[in-house]
Amino acid sequence: MDGDKQGQPAPVPEVSARDLQKQLDETNQAMWALYKELDDKNAELERSNSELDQFAMIAGHDLQEPLRKVVAFGDRLGAEYADALDERGRDYIDRMQGASSRMLGLISDLLRYARITSQARPFEPCDLNEIAAGAVSDLEERIVRENGQVESGSLPTIDADPIQMHQLLLNLIGNGLKFHPPDRTPRVVVSCADIGDGTVALSVADNGIGFKEQFVERIFQPFRRLHGKGSYEGTGMGLAICRKIAIRHGGDLSATSEVGAGSTFVITIPVAQPRSERPEARPEP
Repeated sequence: MDGDKQGQPAPVPEVSARDLQKQLDETNQAMWALYKELDDKNAELERSNSELDQFAMIAGHDLQEPLRKVVAFGDRLGAEYADALDERGRDYIDRMQGASSRMLGLISDLLRYARITSQARPFEPCDLNEIAAGAVSDLEERIVRENGQVESGSLPTIDADPIQMHQLLLNLIGNGLKFHPPDRTPRVVVSCADIGDGTVALSVADNGIGFKEQFVERIFQPFRRLHGKGSYEGTGMGLAICRKIAIRHGGDLSATSEVGAGSTFVITIPVAQPRSERPEARPEP
């Protein structure tokens, strides 16, 4: 037991006000140094992201034009000189056209990914019921071709970019219709739940092929695919675009899945956005 021989508590060392103030000043200086370092890192990250978006847009525009010419001249070559080519020559043209078309698709998706932040619209009240109905309408041809079903529950109105929300639901519902076993009719269900703190969870569930959950982060990376190019169409950019849209809205996109049993994609997103992001809060030019 601490104390003197009579069992009294040991005296507490005296600390002067000057010592306390010195310790407080040192702590404040260390905290401000950390804040400044964090602020510098954030600014550096924003610059890097901006430069990456600019590079993607410039590179995309510069690459699209020559590729369009390759496709155009390939079409003319196949149409005007098909009789002069043997089967191998026609096969070469088909391969060239297929590769060029896939590259144009990749560039288009890369530009779409970059424009999520660089050419974003202000947030405005969006009825997600109307957004979902528009996405389903755009997918009508695929739904009929696949004999698919798309069901949607009651969805809320949130502050959002309507074009980006349309794109997000179009991609997720479209994936649910696309990634299904040949012997199974695709079914997609769109629903929403209030999870508190002014946030909702928008879910898109399907009965498709599913995937191993160990790959869940991989599917959100640009140009990453879990299936061979010949198995399912696409560039591998769709889910990366969806997650970037969710993040731009102050939310996130996650997924759960089971092989052979389907997948559920969940977008957590605020109902209301800061007033500075709304069009009525922006000053008139």
